[in-house]
Amino acid sequence: MIVVTGAAGFIGSCLIRYLNDHRIDSVIGVDEFGRRDKLMNLQNKQLSGLIHREDFHGWLENNHRKIGAVFHLGARTDTTEFDSSVFEKLNLQYSKTIWMACAEFSIPLIYASSAATYGDGALGYDDNHQIVKNLHPLNPYGDSKNLFDLWALEQTKTPPKWYGLKFFNVYGPNEYHKGRMASVIMHAYHQILETGRMRLFRSHRPDVEDGHQSRDFIYVEDIIRICLFCLQAGPPSGLYNAGTGKARTFIDLVNGTFAAMGKKPAIDFINTPIDIIDKYQYFTEANMHKLLSVNYNMKFTELEIGVSDYVKKYLIQRNYY
Repeated sequence: MIVVTGAAGFIGSCLIRYLNDHRIDSVIGVDEFGRRDKLMNLQNKQLSGLIHREDFHGWLENNHRKIGAVFHLGARTDTTEFDSSVFEKLNLQYSKTIWMACAEFSIPLIYASSAATYGDGALGYDDNHQIVKNLHPLNPYGDSKNLFDLWALEQTKTPPKWYGLKFFNVYGPNEYHKGRMASVIMHAYHQILETGRMRLFRSHRPDVEDGHQSRDFIYVEDIIRICLFCLQAGPPSGLYNAGTGKARTFIDLVNGTFAAMGKKPAIDFINTPIDIIDKYQYFTEANMHKLLSVNYNMKFTELEIGVSDYVKKYLIQRNYY
């Protein structure tokens, strides 16, 4: 039996669909299940049960012998939230509880870390354990993820296998509920549909042209393959980057969205919101050497292909994965 926390969320629900498509129906979904829009992500999924996140630890104590692995994907992911107490409870303390239970009951743990831990990239984007203590994230969300990574590395009692996957900019279906935190592709799709144009943040750095801010964009299916590779191949435990290793510009991303919609690009530039202007990452690119060195050999989805798939199969048809 597989446990997925954040089951009703973006990546969690996609993982459950992928497991179902590969004939794994013995899945327990953990979440708070309070939002109707998120529950749509669970439609047509095969699950053995749904557990509220506050009840999960007690349930695990009674059912741990049935569990083959825990995918801990549930978290507060709002990078514009600056109340640290929210992240302290949901991202740090809750994750520690899950870690300790997996260690006690010898259950493999794969959890979601984040590229937000790298801050402005001054120390690069290398998943070397030695630099974790020196990283300076730009917001409380990134802080919470980095603090948990650091705590995990300090533990002597660990799950039999554990992997902290530093997700870069993930995009794909089942993010309708995410609002401001949804991928630029989803925002672009709706803006283009409504106005025929797309607005991007203007660059506030002289060395970066407008729209040439770059991210390592990774399709959610590639993230799921990395998650399952860790479980099935069992490489050495630790932190691993989960990106493509290839940064692309927001211009590339939006042009791909226009193309998938069969429209000519029409882009306007606006100032970056004041609440994030000093916390904005201008460049991210995962160093993927570590994962590739343990024989991960699946090719990453090219941006244009991933964007086209997402727009045509899901956004245009309002489908869920």
